[in-house]
Parts: sequence; C-alpha cells; structure tokens
Amino acid sequence: MGIGACAPSITAMATDRDRRRHEDVGEGENGGDGAVHRFLREYREEFLRELGDWVRIASVSSVPEHGADLLRSANWLTGRLREIGFPSVELWQVDGGMPAVHAAWCEAPGAPTVLVYSHHDVRAVHAETWGESLPFEPQVRDGRIYGRGASDAKGQVLAHLWGLRAHLAATGRGAPPVNLKLLVEGEEEIGSPHLATLLKDHRDELAADLVVLSDTLLWSLEAPALCTGLRGMLSARLQVFGPYRDVHSGAVSGAAPNPCAELCKLVAQLYDGRGRVTLPGFYDRVVEPTAEEREQIGALPYSDADWLERTETRSVGGEDGYSVLERVWIRPAVEILSFIGGDPVGASRGAIPSVASVDMNLRLVPDQKVAEAAEQLKAWVAERIGDTVDYQLDVSLEAAQEPYRTPPGHPALAALGRAMERGFGVPVAGRMRNGGGGPADLLQSSLDAPVIFFGTGLPTDRWHDSDERAEIDALLKGAATLAFLWTELTGPAPA
Repeated sequence: MGIGACAPSITAMATDRDRRRHEDVGEGENGGDGAVHRFLREYREEFLRELGDWVRIASVSSVPEHGADLLRSANWLTGRLREIGFPSVELWQVDGGMPAVHAAWCEAPGAPTVLVYSHHDVRAVHAETWGESLPFEPQVRDGRIYGRGASDAKGQVLAHLWGLRAHLAATGRGAPPVNLKLLVEGEEEIGSPHLATLLKDHRDELAADLVVLSDTLLWSLEAPALCTGLRGMLSARLQVFGPYRDVHSGAVSGAAPNPCAELCKLVAQLYDGRGRVTLPGFYDRVVEPTAEEREQIGALPYSDADWLERTETRSVGGEDGYSVLERVWIRPAVEILSFIGGDPVGASRGAIPSVASVDMNLRLVPDQKVAEAAEQLKAWVAERIGDTVDYQLDVSLEAAQEPYRTPPGHPALAALGRAMERGFGVPVAGRMRNGGGGPADLLQSSLDAPVIFFGTGLPTDRWHDSDERAEIDALLKGAATLAFLWTELTGPAPA
C-alpha cells in the first residue's frame, strides 16, 4: 500500500495525539506503559530463545559458502513475521544478491506509513579468536546474550518484533496504529550492493512517510541519547609493487625497493601534527557543528576512563580541538584496517616482498561526498607515493555510503525521544550520532522520506569482533521504546 491512500504527513496527526495516547496505551504502572514492560518481562525467556535460534543460523554475507544460510535466515524471519500477524510477508532477491525480507501491515487509514530498515546478514568470524563463546552457539550469562548477530543486527530486528507484540498485547489492538512496513536486507555487511536496485524495483511497496533505521548504537542504558545521523563510508585498497618477485634480502638489501617500507612512509603522512587528514580538499565541505549540537553531545556523561574501559581502545587520540565523542560522531576520519606484506603467517623466508597492501576506510560527515573523497584519495596517493615503486588503488564506489543527518527539528525526533523516555524510564540525556555508516542517504533519496535512527547496540557489544554480545536490558528496553513509538508518531508532543 502506498502512502497516498493511507497516510498524510506525521505532523497532520497533531490534534489527536494526547487522546490517543491515553486511550491506547495509558499512563503509569497500571496503564499501558506498565503493561508493555510487564509483557516483555514475562516473555523475556521466549525473546532470548528466539534470538538464540536466529543467531545459530550463520548468515555470513561475505562468504559465498553461506548462501544457503542467508536463505534460511530470511525464511526464519518470514515465519516470525507471519506469526505476529503481518498480512503481507515476502522474500525479495535481486539476481546475484542475497535474500531480503519485506513485510507490510497497513490497516490504519489516515495514519502515517513507517518503514523499518535493518539487516539479517552478519560479519565473517574467526572462530579461533572467540574466547568467551562460540560464534553460532549462543550463550546467555551475566545479563548478556553472546553470538554473532546478537547485537548487529538480529537483536535489533527482534526488538522491533517483540515491541510490536508488546504493543498489541498491552493495547488490545488488532493492528499497529501506523501503517508499518519492514525491509530487512541480507547484504548490509558487504555494503548493500543490490539495495539501490531493490528500492527502485519496489518503490511503490516501500513508499513511506518516515524511515526508521535500526542498525545503530546507544550511548548507555543509564543515559540514552537520541541518534540524529550517521557518518558516510568509503573503502579502498592500495597495493604497492616493488621487485618483480620476492627477493632474498641478503642479495639486494639496501638497493631494492621495499613496498612495505614505502607503504609505511605513505601511511605515516595520512595525518598531520594536529591529527587532521592530509587529503587535499578533504575538509572543504565539512560543516562545523553548531554550538547547540556540541552542547548536546557534551551533556552526555563521559570520562576518558569510562570510554577506554567500554571500547577497549587503550588510549585516546585524534583531531585537536574536538572532544572524543565529536571526533567519533561529527568529524571525518581515515583509518587503516589491514596492512599485509611479506610473510604475515608462518616462518619468515628472509625475502623482500614483491607487493604490500593496505585496506583503508574513509569516514565522512555532512556535507562531504563519496565521489569527491575518492578523487581526493587518488590525488593524495599519486602525489606522495615514492617513485621507486608502482601501485594500484581500487576504490569501492559501489559499496560506498553517503553521510546522513535527520532534518533538525523533525517532529519524529521528538516522538522518538518521548518513546525512549517511556521505554528506558529515564530522561533522554542528549543527542548523538553514530560513527559507523549505513544506507540512510540512499533510503531517503530513493523513497523521498526522512530517516530517524534507533538501535539497541552499545559500545561494549563488540560489533565485528570476537565474542559479540548484546545487553539483554538494552534489547528489552529498546523493544519497549518501539512499542511506544507507534502511538507517539501519530501526533506531536503536547503543549
């Protein structure tokens, strides 16, 4: 169902908001809010059992051998959606792509249409580095559930499903108060290469007034913050070629070009003495944060000691003149993700390698553009690489993601803030962004709908690393937030 038949703008629902909130969900422990929280407490074990079942499916999108697991994962989700009551559930798949799940429940004439976006694929694992659990054998202990995808992002998707279950149980409704759609893709962890085609091919089925992207982090359970944007992402691989073959170092040492040494010299020039990226023109489009945004970020409870303990990053560095959270959320960066040359595994052969390579990641902020950053990187490498070696630079524009920020002051942000306060039981502590990327800009431009962000991940969840885990309280309070969000979206805040 498209938005034309069932949904005016979110702000058009202004007059009914307070009446609907009291009628549909009530107030206090004995009203709808308490009923939502009680439902989620009562069904906590069932929630965790379902998440464990889903985590056991090794839906790794970057490994071709797991193609069948991606299909099993998508089918698992379709079954849960049908059990909840979604009248329309489909598998979508572009030629050569992994399966995505689409569901729609549009039985609220005159209400807004909301599309939830997330993903069911997970990152590859190196099982030998998992010391606290096995990646696809979920464990529950000490208030956490362990396993690949427990937080990123199967846990976040399941929070939506159980939030809706709690909402329907607490209110006695037979359908959501908004027209609700879901798109859970299977390729996010490899850059969503077929998402643009999916959005184009299914534009009418996905039409919405608002997109909720659930693949993000919270600041903390005690001080939840409203996420208002994501950085963009551009990946590149640089290969540097020295000798035509690996050569015994004793025979040519001191005269032969060494690609590892050349790469070291080049990477050392990536940042200047103030911690700023040296790519030409890199900061030309970067918009300085407003005093209000810096104040909202500064309002979050932060200390270096707490940051280092939660992120396990050993020390603090970065660009002068900005706080740690500003560096991570609202300033651009370039990172080296891998450096390979010589004999990285096994005994050394004592040879100068013929090739060395780095994988790098550019994190961009509004109003930087992926295509411009790619050209800046190419110009920087061409200018600074040594003339004794050859090189090849491959930039992954197809998997790149533009940065995105929710329009400031959009009423959906206020609605989400109210839902979070009801879900977490504490005031929203401030505003944040996420340092990672996501297809928010693609969703907005394809569907002509603004994007807001709500996820249940935490900095301690070890995304993309060994022993990934999710805080059970974050999942349940996140589900409660989502149970309240649908009625909050039917109108603006009270006067």
